[in-house]
Amino acid sequence: MQKEELALICQQVILLTEETGKFIRQEAAAFDKAKIEYKGINDLVSYVDKETEKMLVKGLIEILPQASFITEEGTTLDLVPQDNPHNLRWIIDPLDGTTNFIHQLPIFAISIALMQEDEVIVGVVHEINRDECFYAWLGGGAFCNGSPISVSPAKTLSEGLLATGFPYYNFDRINAYLSILNELMRNTHGLRRMGSAAVDLAYVACGRFEGYFEYNLKPWDVAAGVLLVQEAGGFVGDFHGGKDYVFGRQIVAANATYAELLKIIEQHWID
Repeated sequence: MQKEELALICQQVILLTEETGKFIRQEAAAFDKAKIEYKGINDLVSYVDKETEKMLVKGLIEILPQASFITEEGTTLDLVPQDNPHNLRWIIDPLDGTTNFIHQLPIFAISIALMQEDEVIVGVVHEINRDECFYAWLGGGAFCNGSPISVSPAKTLSEGLLATGFPYYNFDRINAYLSILNELMRNTHGLRRMGSAAVDLAYVACGRFEGYFEYNLKPWDVAAGVLLVQEAGGFVGDFHGGKDYVFGRQIVAANATYAELLKIIEQHWID
């Protein structure tokens, strides 16, 4: 696709997230915890996730009828297969930060990415509470609410604030993870656990965090944010510096501190 096409698609996705964001904001004001559902251990979902996803899928079908879907809640709306020669796929998280939403903590977002073959070409992360929409298209730069964004100018981890996520269902690698935290706590301005991978990546892209790392992730957690960081001048890899960060369940994203952060992670993380 040409940059002009991607820019237009991105703007259409932004408008869609604005509409669905209103629904999430409205439901957050009076959410009943009795309506929580469990997909697995500590893996929560609500009717808000499900209804938002239906709205997003319906809107994205209108934007690109030929694209397929990878969605967190499995929404299909009885899709009729279309000719899709370029293997276009929407990757959707309708409410990244569901646990925050349920507990009325103000960090949750809509995350939408468009992939062509194995490359993310459009990414939109709309953080609901601050009403900040972060977006990018391949080769077009990264933006927040219309203004260009870029990663932090900090050069070393000693100047940096990092984000991460805590494992909540698979604790097999917890000792290695805690070793990484131990070293980073001693050599940075600190670490934050926001509860939304999409927001973490958006905040790396706009320079609020110098870096972010996490494992046990799903593609809908990170796909949109990956492009934001890359288009904002940052670097993204898996825990060994490879390219399997959308589907590989682990990610490192950072500004110029990327190599330093990756080295620390690799020292403690052995697959």
